[in-house]
Amino acid sequence: MTINHVVLGTGAIGRAIMNELIKRGESVRMVNRSGKMDEAPAGAEVVASDVFDPTKVKEVTRGAKVVYQASQPEYTEWPEKFPSLQKSIIDGLTGSNAKLVLVENLYMYGETNGKPQTEDFPHNAHTRKGKVRGEISNAAFEAHRAGKLRVTSARGSDFFGPWGLPTAAMGERTFYPLLHGKAAGLVGNVDIPHTHTYIPDFGKALVILGERDEADGKPWHVPNDNPKITQREMLTMIAAEMGIEPKFSAMGKTMMWIGGLFIPEAKETVEMMYEFEQPFIVDSSRFENAFGMKATPMKDAIKETVAWYKSHPEKK
Repeated sequence: MTINHVVLGTGAIGRAIMNELIKRGESVRMVNRSGKMDEAPAGAEVVASDVFDPTKVKEVTRGAKVVYQASQPEYTEWPEKFPSLQKSIIDGLTGSNAKLVLVENLYMYGETNGKPQTEDFPHNAHTRKGKVRGEISNAAFEAHRAGKLRVTSARGSDFFGPWGLPTAAMGERTFYPLLHGKAAGLVGNVDIPHTHTYIPDFGKALVILGERDEADGKPWHVPNDNPKITQREMLTMIAAEMGIEPKFSAMGKTMMWIGGLFIPEAKETVEMMYEFEQPFIVDSSRFENAFGMKATPMKDAIKETVAWYKSHPEKK
């Protein structure tokens, strides 16, 4: 059987890509280090490979039409490992007929002083992780311009939804405590606009970019519903869906720094706190106008996310 779609990485976004492809009747190969994946659906082949090795990238993606790069090093190791990871993938795909679709975030823009972020914003990152994100994005699009392979990317904001990250701003620290009658953990100023991306919308956007030739050679912002929503407003909607009163505590930069003395992920988050200290708004109109995709309404996205957390009890 020919596998047209290969997804590198089986985290939240990799799963969302997989689900969207299967919904469209496509065959898909999921790639990670272990070759194992919880709740892998019919129609998904899960294989083990080391994508830091371009030879293995070439082997595991042979014959694919589209390769989705949804893998990443540990958050604490981005500067040291992300450039070599991305280079390995590009080198492994060079000379093939596969199109590379990158999963990206917004770190490369740096502080935007509350202005809605568009794809035309310059890369002005002042943080370690923002600089490395800009570096690997530039390298990928340079490979596209050099004719090595076709590249496009989808850039999402802080995301929430099924299989959300433990460290996400609206992830396990928010949903599980509320379900247990405790206070949700939020970050920074909870009353300023902060765009959130729904994970299934991220997956759908990436698949659309893989399909459309006019997407090639440039980045695109994933559609987001209600991009000016605040964390307090979002938490109130989550609590209403659960039928409870909204309770939360918010961790500022100082407390995050103190937490970083004991928790490596918290230490890495300190430099990104600017995203939660000023309006952080994403303009996704270019994608919406080009491809006609609208984000899932926030109320529906929250309902689906709450249902997922209820069906997946917290692991102790």
